[in-house]
Amino acid sequence: MGGDNTETNPTQTLIFTYGTLKRGFPNHNLLLEMLSSGDADFIGVYTTADKLPLVCGPFKVPFLLNLPGSGHHVAGELYSVSDKALVRIDELEGLATGHYERMPVRLNGVSAAQAYYAHRNYAMDLWKRNGEKGFDCYTEVQAKGYVRRGDRPRGVSFLDHIRNFVSSSN
Repeated sequence: MGGDNTETNPTQTLIFTYGTLKRGFPNHNLLLEMLSSGDADFIGVYTTADKLPLVCGPFKVPFLLNLPGSGHHVAGELYSVSDKALVRIDELEGLATGHYERMPVRLNGVSAAQAYYAHRNYAMDLWKRNGEKGFDCYTEVQAKGYVRRGDRPRGVSFLDHIRNFVSSSN
């Protein structure tokens, strides 16, 4: 009979990417590293089962908002990632610093997926700042003007950039 396989069968988490981690966008190189090391697998292209707002914040950074019923069915890519990869994505998404929150997302035909949502402390402000209008897919059009993290102004936290963005007018 077989032995315990827990050492060779690490936990996998389904992560729905809708912005800069998608293929062809600036942070996809992180997923490429994970794919090549065996820490991630591309599952496919999916849409959210619920309508959700997808908006841009400062520096054209995309944010999914946890406001079911508003917005659109959002298109994105689904990946299965290892615990090791999940830690790296959590770091990129600023979970520890309050940029995003990783929470369940309902996708058509998929159970138990998670996505990175704008933190609840400013999600509604982002929605209002965007005129309560979002889009169904982060494309090159929405990404035009995206500023990579290393090219953003120094000395101001990203949360301060978000606060400044939501308090400014269009």
